[in-house]
Amino acid sequence: MTDRTPLRADLSAHTRAPVLTPGTGGYDAECGGYQLLDPHTPITVLAATRAEDVRAAVSLAATRGVPFAVQATGHGRVTPTTGLLISTRRMTGVRVDPAARTAWVEAGATWRHVVEAAAPHGLAPLSGSFPGVGAVSYTLGGGLGLLARRYGLACDHVRRFDVVTPDGRARQVTEHREPELFWALRGGGGHVGVVTGMEIGLVPVAHVYGGSLLFDVEQAPDVLDAWRRWTSDLPGELTSAVTVLTYPDLPGLPDPLRGRPVAHMRVVHCGKADEGRELVEPLRAIGPVIGDTLAERSYLDTGAVFDEPEQPHPYLGDNVVVRDLDPQALAGLTKAAGPSAPVLTVVGLRHLGGAIAEAPRGASAVGHRDGAYLVSVLSPVEGAERERVRGLHDAALGLFTDAALGRWLNFTFRALNPAEMRSAFAPGDYERLRRITDEIDPGGLLHTGHGGVSGE
Repeated sequence: MTDRTPLRADLSAHTRAPVLTPGTGGYDAECGGYQLLDPHTPITVLAATRAEDVRAAVSLAATRGVPFAVQATGHGRVTPTTGLLISTRRMTGVRVDPAARTAWVEAGATWRHVVEAAAPHGLAPLSGSFPGVGAVSYTLGGGLGLLARRYGLACDHVRRFDVVTPDGRARQVTEHREPELFWALRGGGGHVGVVTGMEIGLVPVAHVYGGSLLFDVEQAPDVLDAWRRWTSDLPGELTSAVTVLTYPDLPGLPDPLRGRPVAHMRVVHCGKADEGRELVEPLRAIGPVIGDTLAERSYLDTGAVFDEPEQPHPYLGDNVVVRDLDPQALAGLTKAAGPSAPVLTVVGLRHLGGAIAEAPRGASAVGHRDGAYLVSVLSPVEGAERERVRGLHDAALGLFTDAALGRWLNFTFRALNPAEMRSAFAPGDYERLRRITDEIDPGGLLHTGHGGVSGE
Protein backbone atom coordinates (compact mmCIF):
# COMPACT_ATOMS: atom_id res chain seq x y z
CA MET A 1 0.00 0.00 0.00
CA THR A 2 1.77 3.13 -1.15
CA ASP A 3 -1.13 5.53 -1.72
CA ARG A 4 -1.62 6.99 1.74
CA THR A 5 -4.04 9.81 0.83
CA PRO A 6 -7.26 7.76 0.50
CA LEU A 7 -6.57 5.89 3.78
CA ARG A 8 -5.93 9.14 5.61
CA ALA A 9 -9.07 10.68 4.15
CA ASP A 10 -11.21 7.67 5.05
CA LEU A 11 -9.86 7.55 8.59
CA SER A 12 -10.56 11.25 9.03
CA ALA A 13 -14.09 10.74 7.72
CA HIS A 14 -14.86 7.80 10.01
CA THR A 15 -13.17 8.87 13.28
CA ARG A 16 -12.72 11.91 15.47
CA ALA A 17 -9.09 11.05 16.18
CA PRO A 18 -5.96 12.72 14.80
CA VAL A 19 -4.65 11.07 11.62
CA LEU A 20 -0.95 11.54 10.91
CA THR A 21 1.33 10.76 7.97
CA PRO A 22 5.11 11.09 7.50
CA GLY A 23 6.19 14.71 7.62
CA THR A 24 3.16 15.91 9.59
CA GLY A 25 3.51 17.34 13.08
CA GLY A 26 3.45 14.71 15.82
CA TYR A 27 4.07 11.75 13.52
CA ASP A 28 7.51 10.88 14.90
CA ALA A 29 6.39 11.21 18.52
CA GLU A 30 3.38 8.98 17.89
CA CYS A 31 5.54 6.28 16.30
CA GLY A 32 8.16 6.41 19.04
CA GLY A 33 7.55 4.92 22.44
CA TYR A 34 9.87 3.50 25.07
CA GLN A 35 11.67 1.06 22.76
CA LEU A 36 13.77 3.06 20.29
CA LEU A 37 15.12 0.10 18.31
CA ASP A 38 13.32 -0.54 14.99
CA PRO A 39 10.67 2.20 15.21
CA HIS A 40 7.37 1.95 13.38
CA THR A 41 7.38 3.65 9.95
CA PRO A 42 3.70 3.49 8.99
CA ILE A 43 2.12 5.16 6.00
CA THR A 44 -0.59 6.41 8.39
CA VAL A 45 -1.05 6.73 12.15
CA LEU A 46 -4.42 6.86 13.85
CA ALA A 47 -4.10 8.43 17.31
CA ALA A 48 -7.18 6.76 18.79
CA THR A 49 -9.12 8.44 21.58
CA ARG A 50 -11.96 5.91 21.96
CA ALA A 51 -12.86 2.33 21.14
CA GLU A 52 -14.91 3.37 18.12
CA ASP A 53 -11.79 4.92 16.55
CA VAL A 54 -10.04 1.57 16.83
CA ARG A 55 -12.98 -0.31 15.33
CA ALA A 56 -13.17 2.05 12.37
CA ALA A 57 -9.42 1.85 11.74
CA VAL A 58 -9.29 -1.95 11.88
CA SER A 59 -12.33 -2.22 9.64
CA LEU A 60 -10.76 0.06 7.03
CA ALA A 61 -7.47 -1.85 7.22
CA ALA A 62 -9.31 -5.15 6.76
CA THR A 63 -11.28 -3.82 3.77
CA ARG A 64 -8.14 -2.51 2.07
CA GLY A 65 -5.81 -5.36 3.06
CA VAL A 66 -3.49 -2.98 4.88
CA PRO A 67 -1.24 -4.52 7.57
CA PHE A 68 -1.59 -2.81 10.93
CA ALA A 69 -0.18 -2.76 14.45
CA VAL A 70 -1.22 -1.25 17.76
CA GLN A 71 1.00 0.58 20.24
CA ALA A 72 0.39 2.08 23.65
CA THR A 73 3.73 2.69 25.41
CA GLY A 74 5.94 0.74 22.99
CA HIS A 75 7.90 -1.18 25.61
CA GLY A 76 7.66 -4.53 23.86
CA ARG A 77 7.75 -3.43 20.25
CA VAL A 78 10.11 -5.51 18.13
CA THR A 79 8.24 -6.02 14.83
CA PRO A 80 7.40 -2.61 13.37
CA THR A 81 4.71 -1.97 10.79
CA THR A 82 4.95 0.02 7.57
CA GLY A 83 1.17 -0.05 7.10
CA LEU A 84 -1.25 1.46 9.61
CA LEU A 85 -0.30 2.17 13.22
CA ILE A 86 -3.11 2.49 15.76
CA SER A 87 -1.78 4.44 18.73
CA THR A 88 -3.83 3.98 21.91
CA ARG A 89 -1.74 6.07 24.30
CA ARG A 90 -4.53 8.67 24.68
CA MET A 91 -6.99 6.02 25.92
CA THR A 92 -5.96 6.14 29.59
CA GLY A 93 -9.27 5.89 31.41
CA VAL A 94 -9.57 3.72 34.54
CA ARG A 95 -12.80 3.12 36.49
CA VAL A 96 -12.65 1.31 39.83
CA ASP A 97 -15.58 -0.49 41.45
CA PRO A 98 -14.38 -0.85 45.06
CA ALA A 99 -17.34 -3.00 46.10
CA ALA A 100 -16.71 -5.55 43.33
CA ARG A 101 -12.92 -5.11 43.61
CA THR A 102 -12.62 -4.61 39.86
CA ALA A 103 -11.28 -1.99 37.48
CA TRP A 104 -12.08 -1.17 33.88
CA VAL A 105 -8.82 -0.29 32.12
CA GLU A 106 -8.63 1.36 28.71
CA ALA A 107 -6.11 0.30 26.08
CA GLY A 108 -3.49 2.98 26.68
CA ALA A 109 -3.54 3.10 30.48
CA THR A 110 -0.27 2.30 32.23
CA TRP A 111 -0.03 0.46 35.51
CA ARG A 112 0.66 3.80 37.15
CA HIS A 113 -2.83 4.95 36.10
CA VAL A 114 -4.40 1.79 37.52
CA VAL A 115 -2.42 1.79 40.77
CA GLU A 116 -3.31 5.43 41.43
CA ALA A 117 -7.00 4.76 40.80
CA ALA A 118 -7.12 1.65 43.00
CA ALA A 119 -4.97 2.78 45.94
CA PRO A 120 -7.54 5.11 47.60
CA HIS A 121 -9.75 2.04 48.05
CA GLY A 122 -7.02 -0.10 49.63
CA LEU A 123 -6.78 -2.17 46.46
CA ALA A 124 -4.05 -3.00 43.96
CA PRO A 125 -3.78 -4.53 40.48
CA LEU A 126 -1.39 -7.35 39.60
CA SER A 127 1.03 -4.78 38.20
CA GLY A 128 4.63 -5.17 37.12
CA SER A 129 7.97 -3.81 38.21
CA PHE A 130 7.79 -0.67 36.01
CA PRO A 131 4.68 1.53 36.49
CA GLY A 132 5.10 3.06 33.02
CA VAL A 133 4.33 -0.19 31.16
CA GLY A 134 0.99 -0.43 29.36
CA ALA A 135 -1.39 -2.49 31.49
CA VAL A 136 -3.18 -4.17 28.58
CA SER A 137 -0.10 -5.20 26.58
CA TYR A 138 1.59 -6.45 29.76
CA THR A 139 -1.45 -8.55 30.61
CA LEU A 140 -1.74 -10.01 27.11
CA GLY A 141 1.74 -11.49 27.59
CA GLY A 142 0.80 -13.06 30.93
CA GLY A 143 1.95 -10.45 33.42
CA LEU A 144 4.57 -11.62 35.93
CA GLY A 145 4.36 -8.93 38.57
CA LEU A 146 5.19 -7.81 42.07
CA LEU A 147 2.57 -9.96 43.81
CA ALA A 148 2.73 -12.97 41.48
CA ARG A 149 3.69 -15.65 44.00
CA ARG A 150 0.74 -14.69 46.21
CA TYR A 151 -1.96 -13.86 43.64
CA GLY A 152 -0.79 -15.30 40.30
CA LEU A 153 -0.39 -13.54 36.96
CA ALA A 154 -2.13 -10.41 35.75
CA CYS A 155 -3.94 -12.33 33.01
CA ASP A 156 -5.43 -14.67 35.63
CA HIS A 157 -7.46 -11.74 36.98
CA VAL A 158 -9.05 -10.56 33.71
CA ARG A 159 -12.84 -10.85 33.69
CA ARG A 160 -13.56 -9.39 30.25
CA PHE A 161 -11.82 -8.01 27.19
CA ASP A 162 -13.33 -5.61 24.68
CA VAL A 163 -11.47 -6.37 21.47
CA VAL A 164 -11.66 -5.48 17.80
CA THR A 165 -10.72 -8.53 15.77
CA PRO A 166 -8.90 -8.16 12.41
CA ASP A 167 -12.18 -8.45 10.52
CA GLY A 168 -13.28 -5.15 12.10
CA ARG A 169 -15.78 -6.73 14.54
CA ALA A 170 -16.04 -5.31 18.06
CA ARG A 171 -16.45 -8.17 20.53
CA GLN A 172 -16.96 -8.57 24.26
CA VAL A 173 -14.88 -11.57 25.24
CA THR A 174 -15.40 -13.46 28.49
CA GLU A 175 -14.85 -17.00 29.76
CA HIS A 176 -18.38 -17.94 28.71
CA ARG A 177 -18.76 -15.69 25.66
CA GLU A 178 -16.06 -16.39 23.05
CA PRO A 179 -14.09 -18.82 25.28
CA GLU A 180 -11.44 -19.53 22.63
CA LEU A 181 -10.62 -15.84 22.23
CA PHE A 182 -10.65 -15.43 26.03
CA TRP A 183 -8.09 -18.22 26.36
CA ALA A 184 -5.90 -16.75 23.61
CA LEU A 185 -6.00 -13.21 25.02
CA ARG A 186 -5.02 -14.36 28.51
CA GLY A 187 -1.32 -14.82 27.93
CA GLY A 188 -1.21 -15.51 24.19
CA GLY A 189 0.46 -12.23 23.31
CA GLY A 190 -2.37 -10.29 21.65
CA HIS A 191 -2.36 -12.06 18.28
CA VAL A 192 -6.14 -12.20 17.86
CA GLY A 193 -7.16 -8.55 17.91
CA VAL A 194 -6.78 -5.02 19.27
CA VAL A 195 -7.93 -4.80 22.88
CA THR A 196 -9.69 -1.50 23.61
CA GLY A 197 -10.31 -2.21 27.30
CA MET A 198 -10.35 -4.92 29.93
CA GLU A 199 -12.05 -5.58 33.25
CA ILE A 200 -9.65 -6.91 35.87
CA GLY A 201 -9.93 -8.09 39.44
CA LEU A 202 -8.09 -6.15 42.14
CA VAL A 203 -6.58 -7.51 45.33
CA PRO A 204 -6.76 -6.11 48.89
CA VAL A 205 -3.20 -4.81 49.18
CA ALA A 206 -2.52 -1.25 50.34
CA HIS A 207 1.03 -1.61 51.69
CA VAL A 208 3.96 -3.96 51.18
CA TYR A 209 7.36 -4.47 52.72
CA GLY A 210 9.76 -4.09 49.84
CA GLY A 211 12.76 -2.54 48.23
CA SER A 212 16.24 -3.66 47.31
CA LEU A 213 19.55 -4.73 48.81
CA LEU A 214 22.70 -3.98 46.80
CA PHE A 215 25.91 -6.01 46.88
CA ASP A 216 29.29 -5.52 45.24
CA VAL A 217 29.70 -8.76 43.29
CA GLU A 218 33.47 -8.66 43.71
CA GLN A 219 32.93 -8.84 47.46
CA ALA A 220 30.10 -11.40 47.18
CA PRO A 221 30.93 -13.50 44.08
CA ASP A 222 28.35 -16.22 44.85
CA VAL A 223 25.52 -13.73 45.29
CA LEU A 224 23.23 -15.39 42.72
CA ASP A 225 23.63 -18.84 44.24
CA ALA A 226 23.09 -17.40 47.72
CA TRP A 227 19.81 -15.90 46.50
CA ARG A 228 18.85 -19.26 44.96
CA ARG A 229 19.41 -21.04 48.28
CA TRP A 230 17.38 -18.37 50.11
CA THR A 231 14.41 -18.82 47.78
CA SER A 232 14.19 -22.57 48.38
CA ASP A 233 11.70 -22.22 51.25
CA LEU A 234 9.70 -19.00 51.08
CA PRO A 235 5.97 -18.33 51.52
CA GLY A 236 3.87 -17.14 48.60
CA GLU A 237 3.55 -13.69 50.15
CA LEU A 238 7.16 -12.99 49.16
CA THR A 239 8.03 -12.34 45.50
CA SER A 240 11.66 -11.57 44.69
CA ALA A 241 14.18 -11.09 41.93
CA VAL A 242 17.86 -10.30 41.52
CA THR A 243 19.72 -8.50 38.73
CA VAL A 244 23.42 -8.01 38.10
CA LEU A 245 25.03 -5.34 35.94
CA THR A 246 28.34 -3.52 35.78
CA TYR A 247 27.91 0.22 36.11
CA PRO A 248 30.04 2.49 33.92
CA ASP A 249 32.78 4.46 35.62
CA LEU A 250 31.14 7.85 35.16
CA PRO A 251 31.02 11.01 37.26
CA GLY A 252 27.66 11.48 38.89
CA LEU A 253 27.18 7.86 39.87
CA PRO A 254 27.54 7.03 43.59
CA ASP A 255 31.06 5.82 44.44
CA PRO A 256 29.88 2.34 45.58
CA LEU A 257 28.47 1.77 42.06
CA ARG A 258 30.97 3.41 39.71
CA GLY A 259 32.73 0.84 37.54
CA ARG A 260 31.54 -2.06 39.70
CA PRO A 261 29.46 -5.17 39.07
CA VAL A 262 26.50 -4.79 41.41
CA ALA A 263 23.73 -7.21 42.38
CA HIS A 264 20.31 -5.74 43.14
CA MET A 265 18.08 -8.03 45.20
CA ARG A 266 14.45 -6.92 44.86
CA VAL A 267 11.83 -7.98 47.38
CA VAL A 268 8.07 -7.46 47.73
CA HIS A 269 6.31 -9.01 50.73
CA CYS A 270 2.55 -8.50 50.93
CA GLY A 271 2.10 -9.76 54.49
CA LYS A 272 2.97 -8.12 57.78
CA ALA A 273 6.05 -5.90 57.61
CA ASP A 274 7.73 -7.61 60.58
CA GLU A 275 7.36 -10.97 58.86
CA GLY A 276 8.89 -9.51 55.71
CA ARG A 277 11.87 -8.15 57.61
CA GLU A 278 12.47 -11.52 59.26
CA LEU A 279 12.31 -13.38 55.95
CA VAL A 280 14.75 -10.99 54.25
CA GLU A 281 17.26 -10.83 57.11
CA PRO A 282 19.33 -13.87 55.94
CA LEU A 283 20.21 -12.02 52.73
CA ARG A 284 22.31 -9.55 54.68
CA ALA A 285 24.81 -12.32 55.44
CA ILE A 286 25.74 -12.65 51.76
CA GLY A 287 28.25 -9.80 51.98
CA PRO A 288 28.63 -6.11 52.72
CA VAL A 289 25.40 -4.29 51.83
CA ILE A 290 26.23 -1.21 49.74
CA GLY A 291 22.64 -0.05 49.35
CA ASP A 292 19.40 -0.71 51.22
CA THR A 293 15.95 0.62 50.30
CA LEU A 294 13.88 -2.00 52.16
CA ALA A 295 10.94 -0.42 53.95
CA GLU A 296 7.23 -0.68 54.50
CA ARG A 297 5.74 1.34 51.66
CA SER A 298 2.44 2.18 50.04
CA TYR A 299 1.62 0.18 46.93
CA LEU A 300 1.68 3.57 45.20
CA ASP A 301 5.45 3.57 45.80
CA THR A 302 6.24 0.08 44.51
CA GLY A 303 7.88 1.46 41.37
CA ALA A 304 10.84 2.26 43.64
CA VAL A 305 11.49 -1.44 44.29
CA PHE A 306 13.05 -2.06 40.86
CA ASP A 307 13.65 1.64 40.15
CA GLU A 308 13.87 1.01 36.40
CA PRO A 309 14.89 3.74 33.95
CA GLU A 310 12.16 6.05 32.62
CA GLN A 311 14.19 7.28 29.64
CA PRO A 312 13.38 5.57 26.30
CA HIS A 313 16.29 3.69 24.75
CA PRO A 314 17.02 0.89 22.22
CA TYR A 315 17.50 -2.58 23.69
CA LEU A 316 17.33 -6.32 23.07
CA GLY A 317 16.39 -8.98 25.58
CA ASP A 318 15.56 -12.65 25.93
CA ASN A 319 14.88 -15.19 28.66
CA VAL A 320 14.38 -18.81 29.60
CA VAL A 321 12.13 -20.46 32.20
CA VAL A 322 13.96 -23.20 34.09
CA ARG A 323 13.03 -25.99 36.48
CA ASP A 324 16.07 -25.30 38.68
CA LEU A 325 19.31 -23.31 38.81
CA ASP A 326 22.72 -24.92 38.60
CA PRO A 327 25.39 -23.08 40.66
CA GLN A 328 27.96 -23.36 37.85
CA ALA A 329 25.51 -21.86 35.37
CA LEU A 330 24.87 -19.02 37.82
CA ALA A 331 28.59 -18.34 38.04
CA GLY A 332 28.69 -18.08 34.25
CA LEU A 333 25.68 -15.77 34.27
CA THR A 334 27.42 -13.49 36.76
CA LYS A 335 30.45 -13.32 34.46
CA ALA A 336 28.19 -12.39 31.52
CA ALA A 337 27.29 -9.20 33.38
CA GLY A 338 30.80 -8.54 34.68
CA PRO A 339 33.39 -5.91 33.76
CA SER A 340 34.88 -8.14 31.04
CA ALA A 341 31.59 -8.34 29.10
CA PRO A 342 32.02 -6.65 25.67
CA VAL A 343 28.66 -4.83 25.96
CA LEU A 344 26.59 -3.77 28.93
CA THR A 345 24.43 -6.74 29.87
CA VAL A 346 21.86 -6.88 32.65
CA VAL A 347 21.20 -10.44 33.81
CA GLY A 348 18.26 -11.25 36.00
CA LEU A 349 16.55 -14.01 37.94
CA ARG A 350 12.91 -14.04 39.07
CA HIS A 351 11.48 -16.48 41.57
CA LEU A 352 8.39 -18.27 40.26
CA GLY A 353 6.22 -20.89 41.98
CA GLY A 354 3.55 -20.14 44.54
CA ALA A 355 0.27 -19.01 42.98
CA ILE A 356 1.90 -18.82 39.53
CA ALA A 357 1.99 -22.62 39.45
CA GLU A 358 -1.66 -23.00 40.41
CA ALA A 359 -4.33 -23.46 37.76
CA PRO A 360 -6.16 -20.13 37.41
CA ARG A 361 -9.90 -19.63 37.41
CA GLY A 362 -10.62 -19.76 33.69
CA ALA A 363 -8.21 -21.03 31.08
CA SER A 364 -5.15 -19.14 29.86
CA ALA A 365 -2.52 -19.63 27.18
CA VAL A 366 0.42 -19.03 29.54
CA GLY A 367 2.98 -21.80 29.42
CA HIS A 368 5.59 -23.12 31.85
CA ARG A 369 3.67 -22.40 35.05
CA ASP A 370 5.64 -25.24 36.60
CA GLY A 371 8.91 -23.35 36.17
CA ALA A 372 10.90 -22.50 39.29
CA TYR A 373 12.80 -19.47 37.99
CA LEU A 374 13.00 -17.13 35.03
CA VAL A 375 16.46 -16.18 33.74
CA SER A 376 16.67 -13.01 31.65
CA VAL A 377 19.28 -11.00 29.75
CA LEU A 378 18.94 -7.47 28.41
CA SER A 379 21.34 -5.05 26.73
CA PRO A 380 21.05 -1.54 25.35
CA VAL A 381 22.01 -1.81 21.70
CA GLU A 382 22.56 0.20 18.56
CA GLY A 383 21.92 -1.30 15.13
CA ALA A 384 25.53 -2.31 14.42
CA GLU A 385 25.76 -4.24 17.70
CA ARG A 386 22.65 -6.32 17.17
CA GLU A 387 24.23 -9.61 16.10
CA ARG A 388 26.98 -9.45 18.70
CA VAL A 389 24.44 -8.83 21.45
CA ARG A 390 22.28 -11.69 20.21
CA GLY A 391 25.28 -13.99 20.36
CA LEU A 392 26.13 -12.92 23.90
CA HIS A 393 22.54 -13.43 25.02
CA ASP A 394 22.35 -16.86 23.41
CA ALA A 395 25.57 -17.89 25.13
CA ALA A 396 24.38 -16.68 28.54
CA LEU A 397 21.02 -18.42 28.30
CA GLY A 398 22.67 -21.50 26.82
CA LEU A 399 24.20 -22.13 30.24
CA PHE A 400 20.74 -23.24 31.37
CA THR A 401 19.88 -25.57 28.47
CA ASP A 402 19.66 -28.71 30.61
CA ALA A 403 17.02 -27.15 32.88
CA ALA A 404 15.18 -25.09 30.24
CA LEU A 405 11.40 -25.34 29.82
CA GLY A 406 10.89 -22.50 27.32
CA ARG A 407 10.62 -18.73 27.28
CA TRP A 408 8.25 -16.09 28.71
CA LEU A 409 6.70 -13.63 26.25
CA ASN A 410 6.77 -10.63 28.60
CA PHE A 411 10.55 -10.72 28.91
CA THR A 412 11.31 -11.32 25.23
CA PHE A 413 12.46 -8.11 23.55
CA ARG A 414 13.21 -9.33 20.06
CA ALA A 415 11.34 -10.85 17.14
CA LEU A 416 10.67 -14.58 17.38
CA ASN A 417 10.47 -17.15 14.63
CA PRO A 418 7.72 -19.80 14.82
CA ALA A 419 9.92 -22.32 16.63
CA GLU A 420 10.89 -19.71 19.21
CA MET A 421 7.26 -18.65 19.63
CA ARG A 422 6.32 -22.27 20.16
CA SER A 423 8.75 -22.43 23.07
CA ALA A 424 6.60 -19.98 25.05
CA PHE A 425 3.65 -22.38 25.25
CA ALA A 426 2.75 -25.79 26.57
CA PRO A 427 2.67 -28.69 24.08
CA GLY A 428 -0.35 -28.30 21.83
CA ASP A 429 -1.13 -24.73 22.90
CA TYR A 430 0.92 -23.13 20.14
CA GLU A 431 -1.06 -25.10 17.54
CA ARG A 432 -4.29 -24.03 19.25
CA LEU A 433 -3.21 -20.40 19.15
CA ARG A 434 -2.22 -20.75 15.48
CA ARG A 435 -5.60 -22.21 14.65
CA ILE A 436 -7.45 -19.37 16.37
CA THR A 437 -5.20 -16.77 14.73
CA ASP A 438 -5.61 -18.25 11.27
CA GLU A 439 -9.39 -18.25 11.66
CA ILE A 440 -9.62 -14.71 13.00
CA ASP A 441 -6.92 -13.14 10.79
CA PRO A 442 -6.48 -15.30 7.66
CA GLY A 443 -4.66 -12.50 5.83
CA GLY A 444 -2.12 -12.04 8.63
CA LEU A 445 -2.81 -8.29 8.79
CA LEU A 446 -2.25 -7.77 12.52
CA HIS A 447 1.44 -7.31 13.39
CA THR A 448 2.11 -8.07 17.05
CA GLY A 449 5.06 -7.46 19.31
CA HIS A 450 6.91 -10.74 18.86
CA GLY A 451 5.89 -11.55 15.29
CA GLY A 452 3.00 -13.65 14.07
CA VAL A 453 2.06 -17.20 14.93
CA SER A 454 0.65 -18.20 11.56
CA GLY A 455 2.76 -20.00 8.97
CA GLU A 456 5.99 -21.92 9.47
